[in-house]
Amino acid sequence: MSRAGSSRRSSAGLVLRTGVVDEPEAVVLEFLEAYPGFDARSATRPTAFAEADLRWANRSGARIAATEIAAILDRRVAIERALRAIAANASLAGPVDAVPWFPLGRLFDAFAEIRGVGFSKMTKALHPKRPALVPMLDSVVHEYLKDDDPGSATPFGERGLALVRGYKRDLDDNRATLGEVRRQLAHRGHELTEVRILDVVIWSTNAA
Repeated sequence: MSRAGSSRRSSAGLVLRTGVVDEPEAVVLEFLEAYPGFDARSATRPTAFAEADLRWANRSGARIAATEIAAILDRRVAIERALRAIAANASLAGPVDAVPWFPLGRLFDAFAEIRGVGFSKMTKALHPKRPALVPMLDSVVHEYLKDDDPGSATPFGERGLALVRGYKRDLDDNRATLGEVRRQLAHRGHELTEVRILDVVIWSTNAA
């Protein structure tokens, strides 16, 4: 599935740390065809967090067990409080000082020290709530961002923010290309944010 080429920037290419993806729109379309459903979800209540959100995350491969769902829902008050502090349209695609870093860290902190729940399960549950802000940090994307990972000794929320900050640098480096891909996908009826497009391309070209 990979369409990564040399490390030289292409005017139409998306530059990853692992090389240039010359046809990012085609990569995303191939992914959406292979894995339909999750990205087509209708908007949910942006400040509410319920079992249905976790069940939906499982459709994207989160594999959140019943005991983990119960443990996460025990944190529901803290999660919803943090969501209310973050605008529904908050985005990584804008200026770095416009990103709600502190509230996002509080949101991540609400998932800290839940047995069996790491960044992959957390972000797959949160992405639909803030699709322009929260990337899906599964094992493939996490490995891609390894140079930005301060390590497991770092508090959970702080570590998650470090990964998202590294992700934003890649997004900023490709902002024009991602914006164009987003527009082309919208013409085809796919409403994906720049954050999700980058996530899909990283996963698709590095999963092997």
